[in-house]
Amino acid sequence: MTSETYSTTAGAELQQDLVRAGFYPQMVQDVLAEAMLTRPVLDHYVHLETHFDRTEVHRHITVLVLSDEVLFIVHVDDQQLDDDGRDVVAQVSTEMISLKRIASVATNYVFHQPQDYRRGEEVHELTFGLSWNGTSRVDLAPAGCADPQCDADHGLTGTTQPEDLVLRVSAQADGQQAVNKARGFAVRLRQATIF
Repeated sequence: MTSETYSTTAGAELQQDLVRAGFYPQMVQDVLAEAMLTRPVLDHYVHLETHFDRTEVHRHITVLVLSDEVLFIVHVDDQQLDDDGRDVVAQVSTEMISLKRIASVATNYVFHQPQDYRRGEEVHELTFGLSWNGTSRVDLAPAGCADPQCDADHGLTGTTQPEDLVLRVSAQADGQQAVNKARGFAVRLRQATIF
């Protein structure tokens, strides 16, 4: 870990949020510091998500860090390799995106009982999305033709979709403070991407 990454007040707050999330905080801090080199932390959002798949628990964390002219995204998944949970691996991906490349910062708000809405009321749920067209997912399937007797190889057909980032935060699942933090970060990121 380079000391420059976490030496500012914003960097110290990021470090505290990573420790509070409790999902391999030292590993995430070290990977993020390596990705950022000596760039300062200006703002951040830490999103920890847990979901259940029958008898297994899956967790992952996404960390968004706003720096000067750059957004860093770190995503960590862990996977249990044995039944006892003693053999675990973590897969960590990092991406550095120029703020100039961010095409869209989208937010979708959910307010409960909108007929009673008053100015300044908190959002109960927020979906926060980014689009930068950095990577695309390709879904391929065998191509065919209309002749049911045809057994020729017609190659593949498919579609591509941008691999944008979408995070959903709800007061019920994550707490109102997490929704407020995500909303504030989205606003500040939107401001940083307007040139």
